[in-house]
Amino acid sequence: MIGRLNHVAIAVRDIAAASKLYRDTLGAEVSAAVPQEEHGVTTVFVTLPNTKIEFLEPLGEDSPIAKFLERNPDGGIHHICYEVDDILAARDQLKAKGARVLGSGEPKTGAHGKPVLFLHPKDFNGTLVELEQA
Repeated sequence: MIGRLNHVAIAVRDIAAASKLYRDTLGAEVSAAVPQEEHGVTTVFVTLPNTKIEFLEPLGEDSPIAKFLERNPDGGIHHICYEVDDILAARDQLKAKGARVLGSGEPKTGAHGKPVLFLHPKDFNGTLVELEQA
């Protein structure tokens, strides 16, 4: 069902500083910051040869990332994202096996302009999992 690892998301307090660190210290290719209002975050993607790193900065006080940073003041890994060929079929298969889909259960448009869903971390060894339509 799951395909390749699309990205690892890291919650940060200062997306510009995180971008500078990866660009200037690690020599990585870093995208521009893009507000994702529907998700309450600003995102930056670091392109690696085999996957991406996504930085998430809160966009407003009600952002789920703001709440994550309250519990984890230094930031840290927020979620991992796997690609799936058919997000609705994957959702239905996972739900039939007892996995919980967060929110309404209907895909939203993610940062790459593709449908995404999130799976409850308690069902996946304490890790928030994002599924993205390939």
